[in-house]
Amino acid sequence: MFRKLHIATYNIHKGFSSFNQRLIVHEQRNHLRNLNADIVFLQEVIGRHVRHARRFNDWPEGSQHEFLADAVWPETVYGKNAVYDAGHHGNAILSRYPIVSWENEDISAHRFESRGLLHCEISIPEWEDNLHCICVHLGLFKRGRHAQLKALNNRIRKMVPHHAPLVIAGDFNDWNEKTGAILTDALGLTEVFEHTTGRAARSFPAILPILRLDRIYVRGFHIENSRVHHGHPWSRTSDHAALSANVVRR
Repeated sequence: MFRKLHIATYNIHKGFSSFNQRLIVHEQRNHLRNLNADIVFLQEVIGRHVRHARRFNDWPEGSQHEFLADAVWPETVYGKNAVYDAGHHGNAILSRYPIVSWENEDISAHRFESRGLLHCEISIPEWEDNLHCICVHLGLFKRGRHAQLKALNNRIRKMVPHHAPLVIAGDFNDWNEKTGAILTDALGLTEVFEHTTGRAARSFPAILPILRLDRIYVRGFHIENSRVHHGHPWSRTSDHAALSANVVRR
């Protein structure tokens, strides 16, 4: 039975380089292809933006998540969170395997930050239980993150069977590193970098990561290895480093 998965998470900064200097979604697509992950969790993905489409000659047709997935990841879902006059952006999940159901839950703490939990079930060949995947991008403020983590906790307890495999990944904006204990203690999750290196990964800024903002949590897996993708060429394509891990179903 196929048991190993390669998973990755990446805040793509709406397809622009740091400080929004250049459109680099084409380069991001190449880098993601080189990662060769089975499942990719994306944050700050533009679903539609009419002004950018008029401004940039090489603006992708359709949504960014569909452009990034192309022929490599045949299954995609997108959760629209922030909506504005020119369009909208949110989270996305790309998968090599069939996505059998999905839902985007609004967890916005206030009207200035639109946030969501993008939750899908993926059917992996010969697995008895579907894989549950949740892509998150939590708020910048402590009180809002606390409420969002509570919503995440409630959703998992309600929607994810305890025996089902689970991956949660994304940008947690966890400046003071308080998220981990909530998820690991309450839900039996393991953060892959805490397991392999003893501490969550430094992922921001991508050119020389200092802050530990991004995470990959798993349940029902052995963790083989984990990696932070930073420096050249990743520092040219987002302000966040990409994270990846190889995990094996128990």
